[in-house]
Amino acid sequence: MNDMKINNVILPCQKSAADTSRWDIHIQDGKVSQIRPSEHPASEPSKVLLPPLCHPHIHLDKPFILTCNNPTSKDHPDYSDLLPETGSFDEALLNTSRAKKRYTEDDLYLRGSQLLARSYKQGVTSLRAFIELDHVTGALPLTAATRLKSDFSHLLEIQLCAFAQDPLFSTAHGETNRSILTSLLRDHASSLQVLGTTPYVEESREASLLNIDWAITTALRHNLHLDFHLDYNLNPPSPLAQPLTFSVIELLQKHDWLGRADRSKTIVLGHCTQLTVLSDSDLRRLAETINESGLPIHFVGLPTSDMFMMGRPSPATTMAQIRPRGTLHVPSMIKDLGLSACIGVNNVGNAFTPFGSGDPLQMASYGVGIYQAGTVSDATILYGCVSWLARRAIGLERDDEYSDVVEGQSLQGMLLLDNEAHMEVPGAVDGSKMRLPARQIKSLKDIIWDPPGVESRSVLK
Repeated sequence: MNDMKINNVILPCQKSAADTSRWDIHIQDGKVSQIRPSEHPASEPSKVLLPPLCHPHIHLDKPFILTCNNPTSKDHPDYSDLLPETGSFDEALLNTSRAKKRYTEDDLYLRGSQLLARSYKQGVTSLRAFIELDHVTGALPLTAATRLKSDFSHLLEIQLCAFAQDPLFSTAHGETNRSILTSLLRDHASSLQVLGTTPYVEESREASLLNIDWAITTALRHNLHLDFHLDYNLNPPSPLAQPLTFSVIELLQKHDWLGRADRSKTIVLGHCTQLTVLSDSDLRRLAETINESGLPIHFVGLPTSDMFMMGRPSPATTMAQIRPRGTLHVPSMIKDLGLSACIGVNNVGNAFTPFGSGDPLQMASYGVGIYQAGTVSDATILYGCVSWLARRAIGLERDDEYSDVVEGQSLQGMLLLDNEAHMEVPGAVDGSKMRLPARQIKSLKDIIWDPPGVESRSVLK
């Protein structure tokens, strides 16, 4: 992108102009040298230039376990016996543990590369990738992920998260899991940017608190971002069993995160579905505590996984048709509570989320229905949730709003959408065609309400 022109382009996020204003942009030496109102006829199909897309939370070692369909070999294991039967969380944990025993480096690399390549084609240019490291996997997922990060570095900015899905302070393997993580964080410091744990899988609340405390002190010691999978249930809280989110805040303050951590490091809380059963007053108390603390806390809702797992009726229920969404209401958290939040894909093609393409724009579109967020301003929030708000959550942006395109700016990584003038379908007579004017995408609502196909997307390099 050293020298190019992007003519007749709409900038839907440009606050200084109407959404549908058209511009001609000239780029020299990789930066905008001139931006001016377009001289091209309004009748010509326009392009649309958008802020970059981001996966703030995606598992790099687990995609396509159930859908890889590779010929079985010593390098590519067969996972066909691990298909869901109940779809429950316990089954997903068990079957994923079985899958991890079969991992090979070639298998991890192939499935990971397919995820990264697809993500790039969808318009993603940055992501936080979780890799499970424990007594079963050892360093194998990290070895494959390091290769992937290097091989895709010209396309994607990848943060690797050393992730403990399994317990660290309970069960027979807790101490071993903790020891493996500790040694890998020490020996592979240059490869890892994030530490993540799952406090809710511990066998007791006391062990969960030890997990959180250890993760905070370890992230501070190694100068890492911190990312918790947290409060993954819909149980009504009690005075003695408040959501662990409250404990995370207390322990971050106890360890003086603001005073000791690098200012670029963020704390991300994923899932947190239990917060959806809190009263409005308790939610506002939580929001006030976070906002007053100044802690760089960001919530990541993971709606496709959450709604697949949460709200399942118990065998004894007499109201099986009542199923709560069971996922954070991200737009409300932003608008009504003043919290920092975004949405992520989490998993693709495995027992935790067997469905979906992993497309952030499709995820944002689902949000219209999931969150009942159908206004034009909601469309801007939902796009932000897979773009600048997601990048901010993982420490790649400092602002909670997107800045205008201006002269001197690099547009590298931005998403360009092409509009076609016409579409064709077969005609009634053999060999004939019907040629129709194509619907034009002009605004964020057009994109969020009806995401354009991947073939119309490209990333500026």
